[in-house]
Amino acid sequence: MPTIGDLLRQWRHRRRLSQLDLALAAGVSARHVSLIETGKTNPSAAMVLRLADHLAVPLRERNRLLLAAGFAPRYPERPLDDEALAAAGAAVARVLRAHEPYPAVAFDRRWNILRTNRAVEPFFAGVDPALLRPPVNLVRLGLDPRGFAPLVVNLDDVRTVFRARIRRQLALAPDPELTALYDELLAPGAADPPDQDPDPAGPGPAVASDVVIPMVLRVAGRELRLFSTITTFGTPVDITLAEVAIESYYPADAETAAYFEEPGGRPRPPAPGPAE
Repeated sequence: MPTIGDLLRQWRHRRRLSQLDLALAAGVSARHVSLIETGKTNPSAAMVLRLADHLAVPLRERNRLLLAAGFAPRYPERPLDDEALAAAGAAVARVLRAHEPYPAVAFDRRWNILRTNRAVEPFFAGVDPALLRPPVNLVRLGLDPRGFAPLVVNLDDVRTVFRARIRRQLALAPDPELTALYDELLAPGAADPPDQDPDPAGPGPAVASDVVIPMVLRVAGRELRLFSTITTFGTPVDITLAEVAIESYYPADAETAAYFEEPGGRPRPPAPGPAE
């Protein structure tokens, strides 16, 4: 089992900081950081959290640091529908509902869908039921030929955006399941340009902005252009809340806005055909 010193060193290297850099940021001596990393001194829980804060360590991993230092975990992890998270769960539901008639989705750190609003539901009509068995993964749903992929006109652009986002996540914190998802659906192949680093924790391809690359869907003979924004909780003290994100989709042109706003509901997207 890694020691607290091992884990702190790993996080410091991941953030590309020297011992002096971390010490100056945290207001401690470089010698103290060195003693912790070499196991010659045992840090207090407050010191572990202080260093973790300056290393931008996610809450889930802060618990692991505390355990390695001999302390109890500080941050709970509960389902979003847990009574203790009732206010936060209600806030998520309110954001999703307020975004109608446009689609919005809440998902966790591994892109598993937690909740959606009603505008998303018609798009599930043509999805293979196997992809809708929990946990329903947004990345797999978007890129799998049995999911939304046949509707996406600019699938390569959408794949590039997903790839960049997940690379950024993995650069911030390792996650074996997220790495497996990346390898399954997003790892660059031989056809990709040579400057695309195959390391999921690497810099990734240059993407001007997730917002300026719209997702273009062909639905019922119409092309819908959508861009999205992502909302997260600002100062969470629960692991679940720290890892929840809400992606809200907006119409990028008047025709798309009219499609979602037209009275009487919208025609359901057709069922995807065989993969080409």
